[in-house]
Amino acid sequence: MVIKNVNLEIVIGVTSKIPETTLPEVAFAGKSNVGKSSLINALMRRKSYARTSSQPGKTQTINFYNINELMYLVDLPGYGYAKVSESVKAKWGKMIEKYLRTSKQLKQVFLLIDIRHDPSANDKMMYDWIVENGFRPIIVATKLDKIKRSQVQKQVKTVRNGLGLRKEDVLIPFSSETKQGLEELWKYVDSYVLEDEAVDETIDEMVDETKNSKIAEVEETTGSGSED
Repeated sequence: MVIKNVNLEIVIGVTSKIPETTLPEVAFAGKSNVGKSSLINALMRRKSYARTSSQPGKTQTINFYNINELMYLVDLPGYGYAKVSESVKAKWGKMIEKYLRTSKQLKQVFLLIDIRHDPSANDKMMYDWIVENGFRPIIVATKLDKIKRSQVQKQVKTVRNGLGLRKEDVLIPFSSETKQGLEELWKYVDSYVLEDEAVDETIDEMVDETKNSKIAEVEETTGSGSED
């Protein structure tokens, strides 16, 4: 398997210091129940390494997943969970802002938005925080499989307009179910993390593995005679 080692190496809470790591980091932010853990599992090619739940607010810490000793995928706490007290929300917000402001190895932030809905006030606030800390976030429009193909462009435009994106800002429609958008996501992770050819070759293999897996799934379905 190309991704040989995945390790939840660092977990920090609201009272913890931001760790000084030596590997490049890419972070993933989004409101509760936007599909962040599912996306991270898809990137790691693991079904349930990052804990997923139908109950929002599952991620309450900042989790650092070490990938092949090459980089960290950083899972930030979900925001906007209504059943959490305002004081807890404020603490989570400060923790996220502190990480964005002080991490020396953070290379890029991917902001997840549910493609079915207009960006919320919390989505816009998070977008502004990310920009204010010197990043132009990659927007990942999740739950692509939940809408009709004919609705995709309309909803992409809704998300872009809601966040006030520029024409050159990147938005990737993504489905954790079909893995559509996964290859493009890896290419962007690649572009922000690469330091040398060894890392480049490893991530290229990850992308190739995703392609081959998708081809195998198509061939298996075709060969089964299914008429879905």
